[in-house]
Amino acid sequence: MSEELVWRIAGGSGDGIDSTSQNFAKALMRSGLHVFTHRHYPSRIRGGHTYVEVRASTEPVRSRGDGHNFLLALGDSFARNPQEEAYYGTEEIKPLAENLDDLREGGVIVYDEGLIDVEEIPDFDERVEENDWHVYPLDLREMARDMGREVMRNTAGVGATGALLEYDLGHIEDLMADAMSGEVLETNLEILEAAYQQVDDLEFTHDLRAPEGSHEGEQVLVSGSNAIAYGALDEGCRFIAGYPMTPWTEVFTLMSQHLPEIGGISEQVEDEIAAAALAIGASHAGVKAMSGSSGGGFALMSEPLGLAEMTETPVVLVEAMRAGPSTGMPTKPEQGDLEHVLYTSQGDSNRVVFAPGNAAEAYEQTRTAFELAYDYQLPAIVLYDQKLSGELRTVDESVFDREPTPDLGSTLSEAEIAEAAHHASGKFRRFKRDPDDDGGVSPRSIPGQQGGRFLATGNEHTPEGHISEDTDNRVAQLERRLRKMDAIRDELDGRESTHQTLHEPVEGADYGILTFGSQQGTVEEAVDRLAADGHAVKSLGVSALMPFPEAEVTAFLESVDEALVVEMNGSAQFRGLIQKELGRFGPKLHSLLKYNGNPFEPGEVVEGFETIIDGDEPAPTTRFVPAAGD
Repeated sequence: MSEELVWRIAGGSGDGIDSTSQNFAKALMRSGLHVFTHRHYPSRIRGGHTYVEVRASTEPVRSRGDGHNFLLALGDSFARNPQEEAYYGTEEIKPLAENLDDLREGGVIVYDEGLIDVEEIPDFDERVEENDWHVYPLDLREMARDMGREVMRNTAGVGATGALLEYDLGHIEDLMADAMSGEVLETNLEILEAAYQQVDDLEFTHDLRAPEGSHEGEQVLVSGSNAIAYGALDEGCRFIAGYPMTPWTEVFTLMSQHLPEIGGISEQVEDEIAAAALAIGASHAGVKAMSGSSGGGFALMSEPLGLAEMTETPVVLVEAMRAGPSTGMPTKPEQGDLEHVLYTSQGDSNRVVFAPGNAAEAYEQTRTAFELAYDYQLPAIVLYDQKLSGELRTVDESVFDREPTPDLGSTLSEAEIAEAAHHASGKFRRFKRDPDDDGGVSPRSIPGQQGGRFLATGNEHTPEGHISEDTDNRVAQLERRLRKMDAIRDELDGRESTHQTLHEPVEGADYGILTFGSQQGTVEEAVDRLAADGHAVKSLGVSALMPFPEAEVTAFLESVDEALVVEMNGSAQFRGLIQKELGRFGPKLHSLLKYNGNPFEPGEVVEGFETIIDGDEPAPTTRFVPAAGD
């Protein structure tokens, strides 16, 4: 029995890699293991090398691992260019050839010799011997063809995996029975068992086996997209408008599937301007509403975002980062939209921005985003990335055990409107310059309420909503809107859940690592490794980015001599935000950056930290930027 399995299944887009890996991950979870997945795929409908890693352990896992120890290479059955001289190389063999660099010493390889000719991979035999890899060639395609259809070769691959790991197929068979029936089910079960028996008859040369574990509480396997959608639904969102764009599409799809079941509405519209505008209109009309996109689509939302801020219409937007600029690498993760999300709009804008670090935080912070948006009448944005969007991980079911919250926040009843201030014309003073609320919130009415009539315009306006360029009015209204940010920060600081995650395995740490969003778990695992090696280090994952958590970040930086800022972009945007808000700590801050289309591995963070301590070279996949003056 092994402590950890990192199983990578590789093939072509369209070969069922994602669905097969999800089922295997669910089976491992049902076996009592903690699971974390990492998905890598090209921006093509069919064909092109894709893989999914499934990391399973008896202990909770927070990150992808350093490489993998089991490779199932199916080949690319949709390869456009099987010729060696093709521009993109021999695509059929890439699921094996391009995954060897990450395979750990002593790892296991199963490849489909019906599609992959190892003679086409330079120095394959030499690398196998040098790294003590254990290779099991199987004609999975022929097996699937003989018993069913070629597409079922991934089932054969799972059967071979089960035999090599001495893993019981019961949970896999149950999941297959949940997903299919009739002749299709029977054929898949036959192929699964045949592959298992064929491999079980071989002489094993490896010692890797499936871990064995158990869960204390009921677990669910969810992605960040699942968590955002469930958080929105539980917080009472009943309207969404959007336009598909990877990777935001997953949240949009989930919401579109579930909203009609509970009386909600989903609208796919012609572009992202219309999507954001519809969500703002729905919110103005009295329903909790959301929209979202990825970077390019969110750019189009800049104008309606400013409209929501000026009219003080609550709305929640989600922004799923991917590698840019422009279309960039649309299926690869990056954290390059931070400044875009913080500052896009017109003039002195005000908004709330959360960047959750895992699925549990994505659920919690989506709910908080709706709460703050509707209490303080402004836009709230949930910022995540392709990594968090698609990775699956085991989460305790109790995380999602919270009561729904349907109320609309700072909204008046008709009886309260009757007692509120009105203009001589009868219009409700919706935008009072001196509201009773010290947080700058002037309670709103909903269209159709008796006595609640007011104007909503993108221009600066009087308390009733009439356009005004009066200087005193402008100063009063702008300062009132900005006061909301201080009030929100005070509220968040006073909560038990601060939306910053401190990880301190040893007391009195001299060094710190800061990150935001989806790299949080990876950094925490790296900190644990460093602490085990005798380094006094701790980490802080920052999720509440606007208004900035000045007190918590200040306390963290004051407690350490130096800090490493870890982020997935090339321009150190999070480090720049820290220095903008807390400039005096600039000389303490180093950067570790990664922007090659893959998220950090824990070992890369460890090497980046050791660059500070020992002057070692960072991993070749990352870039280290020292503190100013170093």
